[in-house]
Amino acid sequence: MTIPSPFALGATLYMPATRKDILDLVCGSRIPDLRSLVVCLEDAVAATDVDNALANLHGLLARLDARGGRPRQAPLLFVRPRDAHMAAVLNDWPLMKHVDGFVVPKLTLGTLPAWVAAASNPALCLMPTLETAEVYDPGAMVELGQALNASLARRIIALRIGGNDLMGCLGLRRDPARTLYSTPMAYVIPMLAGVMGAQGFALTAPVFERLATPCLLREELALDLAHGLVGKTAIHPSQIAPIQAALRVSREDLDSARRIASDTAPAVFLHNAAMCEPATHRKWSLNILERARWHGIRPEQENPADSTALEARDARLLPASM
Repeated sequence: MTIPSPFALGATLYMPATRKDILDLVCGSRIPDLRSLVVCLEDAVAATDVDNALANLHGLLARLDARGGRPRQAPLLFVRPRDAHMAAVLNDWPLMKHVDGFVVPKLTLGTLPAWVAAASNPALCLMPTLETAEVYDPGAMVELGQALNASLARRIIALRIGGNDLMGCLGLRRDPARTLYSTPMAYVIPMLAGVMGAQGFALTAPVFERLATPCLLREELALDLAHGLVGKTAIHPSQIAPIQAALRVSREDLDSARRIASDTAPAVFLHNAAMCEPATHRKWSLNILERARWHGIRPEQENPADSTALEARDARLLPASM
C-alpha cells in the first residue's frame, strides 16, 4: 500500500457521521480546497445516534460505490470509529475500499493490541490520536512510539494531538484570548514533537475551536509550524484557507531547502545570512520541499500571521454553517 504524505492532510475537517450532506464534501465539489475529511462516529455522535450514524456511513459509501468511487482530486477520507470493537466491524465492510483509513481515538499502550487486531485491513491507513492522561508522561510516550513502530508504523500517516481532550484531563478549557501554547499544552506539544518526532512520526496540531478570533488562529498556526507539526484539525470551513495558507512555504525557505538538499552542496555554506549545514539541516530541507509540493509558495506580500485580506475573508465566512 502507498501511505499518503502527512503534508497532504492540510486542514483536516471533522464531521459527525449523522450528517446527511457529506457526499458533496467527500467528492470534493462543496469545498474544492479541502484536503482531508474525517467522518466521526466517536465524540461527535451521541450514544443514542450510533446506529443511525453507522447506517448513514454505509449509505454514503454505497453511493460512492455506485459512482465508481471518489474522484481523483477528492480529499483524503478517514473514518473515526467509536472504539476498537466498532473498528473491527467496519474493517470487514467491503465498501471501506472507498476510505483511506481510520482515525484511532484515545490510543494508549494498553489499547494498542485491540486496535492492531481490529484494524487488520492492510489497505487502511491509520492516524492514532494522542488524547489521554498517559500523554503527559514522556516515558509512556516513548513506550507507545516503540510499540507503534513494532506493529503499525508502515500504515501510520501521522499522530494527531487531541488538545481539547488533553486539556479536559486537567479540567481546563482554552482561554478565548490565548493560544494553546499559553496552557499546559506548551509542555505537551514540544514534548510530543521531540519524543514522537525522534521516533519518525509526523504530528498534526490540535483543533482551534474559537471561530471569532481568526488572528489568534494564525498566531497559533505559526507556533504549530515552529514545532514541526504538519497539519491542523479544522471544525469549520472558514478555518481551511487560513490553515492551508500558513502551510505555504516562504521563497527564502524554499531556496535554502533546495540548496541544502542538493547533492553538490558544500559541507557548510552561508545563504540568506544564515549558516547552512546539510548534515544537520537535510531533514528540515526535505520537509520544506514536501510542504511546498503540497501547499505551494507563499506570495511575497502575504504574511499569514498578519493579513488584512485573510481576516476580512474570515469575518465574512464565520456566520456560515457547514
